[in-house]
Amino acid sequence: MASPVINLDDVPTRDTSHGDRFAATLGRIGPLIGAQKLGCMLHRVSPGKAAFPRHAHHANEEMMIVLEGAGTYRLGDREHPVRAGDIVSAPASDGSGAHQMVNTSDADLVYLCVSTRLDPEVVEYPDSGKFAVASMVPEDTGLLGARIAYIGRVENSLDYFDGEE
Repeated sequence: MASPVINLDDVPTRDTSHGDRFAATLGRIGPLIGAQKLGCMLHRVSPGKAAFPRHAHHANEEMMIVLEGAGTYRLGDREHPVRAGDIVSAPASDGSGAHQMVNTSDADLVYLCVSTRLDPEVVEYPDSGKFAVASMVPEDTGLLGARIAYIGRVENSLDYFDGEE
């Protein structure tokens, strides 16, 4: 059994980046301490970047706890300044409740994201018009590690009986 205690300094991390807008160091904590129905990930976001595109979870909710730095929390069509010590809510919603943490400062933005782990999940990405569907997500991976995972756009949807003849 995993130890129920870990220090943030001991969390294994990986660097991610994509293009000019996204860069972060991420560390998945939940499985390291034996959590099964709650996820927790450490985020260290570079100045001027975001860890992930703006998105809305249909099933899961998230809570971010800002540990260091400052930035902007985008929720729906509003922006909220955040700084160390702030706790931020991202309830499950449709695309109108899409959220994103952006580092708008000149130092790293460090926060924990705690989330429910309901499965299956649908995630909307309103800025790019995409959606993702995932089922059977392993506890040590994200959405793309799911047994069934699909990212697409509604206009590419197949007919219900496609391929059934």
